[in-house]
Amino acid sequence: MEIWLNQSSTDDFVLLGIFSHGPTDLVLFSAVMIVFTVALCGNILLMFLIYVDPRLHIPMYFFLSQLSLMDLILICDIVPKMAVNFLSGKKSISFVGCGIQTGFFISLVGSEGLLLGLMAYDRYVAITHPLHYPILMSQQICLQIVGSSWAFGIIDGFTQMVVVMTFPYCGLREVDHFFCEMLSLLKLACIDTSIFENMIFVCCVIMLFLPFSIIVASYARILKAVLHMRSAQAGKKALATCSSHLTAVSLFYGAAMFIYLRPRRYRAPSHDKVVSIFYTVLTPMLNPLIYSLRNREVMGALRKGLYHCSTVNQY
Repeated sequence: MEIWLNQSSTDDFVLLGIFSHGPTDLVLFSAVMIVFTVALCGNILLMFLIYVDPRLHIPMYFFLSQLSLMDLILICDIVPKMAVNFLSGKKSISFVGCGIQTGFFISLVGSEGLLLGLMAYDRYVAITHPLHYPILMSQQICLQIVGSSWAFGIIDGFTQMVVVMTFPYCGLREVDHFFCEMLSLLKLACIDTSIFENMIFVCCVIMLFLPFSIIVASYARILKAVLHMRSAQAGKKALATCSSHLTAVSLFYGAAMFIYLRPRRYRAPSHDKVVSIFYTVLTPMLNPLIYSLRNREVMGALRKGLYHCSTVNQY
């Protein structure tokens, strides 16, 4: 920690980013800001609907509200700084600010990955054990699931942040990314970080495949249960409740595995930055859309809220 404090008074890091100031980049930046605004409004609206509508006070939507909160914090951790740097023409970020951004990013990605896995278990219990669902997914168990997801991500993020930010950095300190991404930071270290990078790779494998194995096992059981259902309509309804979650899982894990499970020789900064935009900006926007447009209960809560607002305005 002493090294961190000593380095914080030296030169800032420089985020090379993904935008210059050409006409094309201005259009792309505008598109990112539109996506950011939609993600911000969508996640806030979804959390608000889940909070105010009693019909949504069930475990699935409680988990969804936490997923929206994670997405909201994640996008606010990345995009505002990127926007300030682009609009001001400056690309610097302080040493402490870089550490905070790294810690938040790792924590939120870890927490969201585990929560998505445990949400699959919730769907498994709801479909295969409907009569015992209120007992198996009680309020206490739901709080334990959410608490463990947050705790897992925060502990992992804080640990990795402290280690990464205690490495000595030298040279121009130019981070070839649009935020303080850990692997990009390690390239600037003045010492050999290969052992730590190998440890990070093992950690990423565990963090990704542990919840992913929960997802695969849960949906294998769900598929088996659906195939044994006598009513085809009941089977379709069961699968429909899982479609939104499967879409969110595909978006999150597809991008995360591409970034962190590729061999080092196949990594290219340009590819990493494009995929990082996908799961730091696009996914937080898509999640509330996926869970609302394809969900009758959420759309019903939205229509009820809009009707209530129009009735109030008439008076």
